[in-house]
Amino acid sequence: MTRLLIKGGSIVSMDPAIKDLPRGDVLVENGRIAAIAPELAAEAETIDAAGMIVLPGLINAHVHTWQSALRGVAGDWTVAKYMQAMHGGLAGYFQPDDVHIGNLMGALNALNSGTTTLVDWCHVNRTPEHTDAAVEGLFASGARTVFLHGSPKPDARPGEKHYSEVPMPRGEIERLRKGRFASQDSLVTLGLAILGPSYSTRDVTLSDVRLAREFGLIVSMHVGGGAVLQPDGFQRLLEDGLVGANFNIVHGNDMKADLIRALAGKGVQFTSTAEIELQMGYGDPLTGVLQSCGSPMSIGTDVEPAARGDMFSAMRTTLQHERHRRTLEIFAETGSRPLEMPVTCRHALEWATINGARMAGIDAQVGSLTPGKQADILLLRADDLAMFPVTDPVPSVVMQGGIASVDTVLVAGRVVKRGGRLLHPALAEKKAALKKSGERILTDFGLLPREAA
Repeated sequence: MTRLLIKGGSIVSMDPAIKDLPRGDVLVENGRIAAIAPELAAEAETIDAAGMIVLPGLINAHVHTWQSALRGVAGDWTVAKYMQAMHGGLAGYFQPDDVHIGNLMGALNALNSGTTTLVDWCHVNRTPEHTDAAVEGLFASGARTVFLHGSPKPDARPGEKHYSEVPMPRGEIERLRKGRFASQDSLVTLGLAILGPSYSTRDVTLSDVRLAREFGLIVSMHVGGGAVLQPDGFQRLLEDGLVGANFNIVHGNDMKADLIRALAGKGVQFTSTAEIELQMGYGDPLTGVLQSCGSPMSIGTDVEPAARGDMFSAMRTTLQHERHRRTLEIFAETGSRPLEMPVTCRHALEWATINGARMAGIDAQVGSLTPGKQADILLLRADDLAMFPVTDPVPSVVMQGGIASVDTVLVAGRVVKRGGRLLHPALAEKKAALKKSGERILTDFGLLPREAA
């Protein structure tokens, strides 16, 4: 039996039954949390957590790690520019090796940033070789991941169907379920990233939704960012009885409140990527609408070329925008600004932990520090200059936390970062490979001159 005792930390459990402990211990046995108490005695390897905040590993509910080699390229892009340049252009230059190194390094960046689970939207996989390379990159990282098999969105060539008319390839999903994803109990599991009513025809949407239901998979879809192909698409899915708790809607900023409530009533999970939504013109994130109808929301970092891939940034951006939006709304209604904050730091931490786990369908496994769950655990240094002194650990994590304060990270009880150092081998070589990949893609696309490659 492998045992690990995390001792003497300030525990933020995100479990209402456990609550928070000003000082406590966490016992890990065979990759799972065995006990949490103010003090535990056990024969085990010990991690001294004195002066640290101990909390669940963060969960990034929407990210495209395949784009990691292109960081910084899209900092000034609108959504129209992104669709044109990324999906209509750059994506077509990705080879399987590019997808592998992008996914690997994107996932390693997540671990280094205190994120233990990724919901990874992969829509560059135009061949089985691209898909396999993407999956192997995620497995090699050691991060917990829900790999969402997506659909590329290239500009149609003469004689080809538009991507909106192309359903998810059934044979490919069958291949994956019989191969790498024969079991949904591994660290990397399978889901579908479908085009959905916004980006596909009615027949394609029905085919994809039914495929996900047949294989028991999460089905995630982008909503918004451009003209909607099926304005009544979700209403018709509701009428057909095809909407369920395996549905995930990303963005959805322009969706009507009554439709959101109807979908939430069927267990649909919503994910906001506020930083990208604000940059690219999606409109106000759905934070307030979802809060008003009691629907849990998860958050993600989304597009690596435009946004920093850490969940501390995502929490702060989402939280502060909603505070600003709601304050202006209250002022317009009453003529006064609110005395109490309408959305709290604990809400933000829920978005990035237990709500992310619910979105991914793995809240029985992770998302809180609860005995019996897998030991995905984050230790933050409370003496980090940006955080010290810590008066209340939850606001400190959300408002002052960052990569520099991430001391130790565990995934399923395995230490992947310790003492502020990521424990993955040959990082320098992998960074060089990522840089080379990005330079070749940008050169082939024409954004860099040949001599820069």
